[in-house]
Amino acid sequence: MAWFDEVHHFKKRKIKLAHITDSHLFADPLGQYFNVNTAQYLQQVLEQLNQYEIDGVIFGGDLTQDHSLASYELFSSLLTRSGLSCPVFWVPGNHDEIPLLEGMSQGLISTAKYLRTNELDILLLDSKGETPAGWCGSQHLQDIAAVLKRSDNKAIAFCHHHPLAINGYLDKHILENGPQLLNTLVNAGDVLALFHGHVHNEYHAQFRGLDVYATPATSIQFAKHVSDWQQQDCGPAWRLISIDGQSYYTEVIWLSE
Repeated sequence: MAWFDEVHHFKKRKIKLAHITDSHLFADPLGQYFNVNTAQYLQQVLEQLNQYEIDGVIFGGDLTQDHSLASYELFSSLLTRSGLSCPVFWVPGNHDEIPLLEGMSQGLISTAKYLRTNELDILLLDSKGETPAGWCGSQHLQDIAAVLKRSDNKAIAFCHHHPLAINGYLDKHILENGPQLLNTLVNAGDVLALFHGHVHNEYHAQFRGLDVYATPATSIQFAKHVSDWQQQDCGPAWRLISIDGQSYYTEVIWLSE
């Protein structure tokens, strides 16, 4: 279970997590993704997090657009300049290079994928496949089930790809074995919710009683329920997840509001 071997303990029952995702940075800090300066938008989000007494940040994948080392270095630089002092964790997206994610993981940025409060577990999953679509390998699914089985705590989980169809263009790049992952989580009995990115907008669905939440991007958003690819500059957004014991509350924060 190497993916989950490194554990981060928050050592308290109440924490606040920020879920940020899909920054699509470039090597050039002035780089634009569909006419949006993604570095500037991410910087605004990171700076706003200081207002919320965040205990940890989970980055939900697609850090980079151009797959460059410099884009990962830019992320680290923006994090340092933001003044945040909490740990930052990550899951890989289809645009990401895992060796580069691991290479930037120092200081506040952690490679831990198994996070624990006093009463709740947080699992960070690998949904990166060989194509832009997602895939959870059979061994990874077995490891997820084993980690959940050996703990008495309830849990929440994070991955990049969406496991349920959103009736939109990005369904061509869905987590291809999403139901298998969801059944793995539900069959464990104590998983409360799965959070993901990838779809560049806010969604909420359920699967066998499991809540499934999509978090909007810090970059551009994609129009909902359309068959073609339509971009919307709605400003950056992120998701707040407040955990108290074995319960949670979540809301999306739009910087434009």
